[in-house]
Amino acid sequence: MKTLLVVDASARVTRSVTREFTQRFRNQWSSANPDGRVLHRDLGLNPPPIIQESWITAAFSKNGDDEPNRIAALAWSDGMISDLEAADIVLFGIPVYNFGMPASVKAMFDQIIRVGRTFDFTGDETDPYRPLLASKPVIVIESAGDGAMFPGGPLHYLNFLEPHLETLFGFIGFRELEFIRIGYEEHKDERFEQSKAVAKDRIDVLAPALLPNIITNPADYEPAMSV
Repeated sequence: MKTLLVVDASARVTRSVTREFTQRFRNQWSSANPDGRVLHRDLGLNPPPIIQESWITAAFSKNGDDEPNRIAALAWSDGMISDLEAADIVLFGIPVYNFGMPASVKAMFDQIIRVGRTFDFTGDETDPYRPLLASKPVIVIESAGDGAMFPGGPLHYLNFLEPHLETLFGFIGFRELEFIRIGYEEHKDERFEQSKAVAKDRIDVLAPALLPNIITNPADYEPAMSV
């Protein structure tokens, strides 16, 4: 069974651009995969717990050490990692907040980046970390108040969301990353409408074609990590 994991991070519900487009992707993918399964995590409405000392103790302890408390402390982390492992395709909707990621997304990464679970040490000083999760397509629907923050724009240097996501996803093994960008949200002008139209076109091509380990037309999927 094919599985799509959808993760929404916007604090908005009724006026969220990213939620509108993750729903469009989900609908298109489900239409092309009627037997597929969709998992959903809403970080905006149900943010992950903030890392505390009990979590750190549990993450670095061994199985059997105070096991009930360990299981409780790592419950959210284990659940989210399991969803990421179960998914064939991962879809995130993430707005740019204050030049970077929403706090809920940072809290998610704090929960899922765990030694021995999603990464390990190699013992090689020149290449000290080894990702433990199998790579898979990760689509990030990104919205920003000013599209000039996107690659090639004069304010690109203010966009800390994309390089941060590339680093963190890559660290755990997810290197097939593509951004679908909607910009100029704060202006609501023709540039905003144009970016929405481009995003819709990309989703309408990508979502039905993107199957687990199968791209119906390889030209239709070009991960944009280097853009």
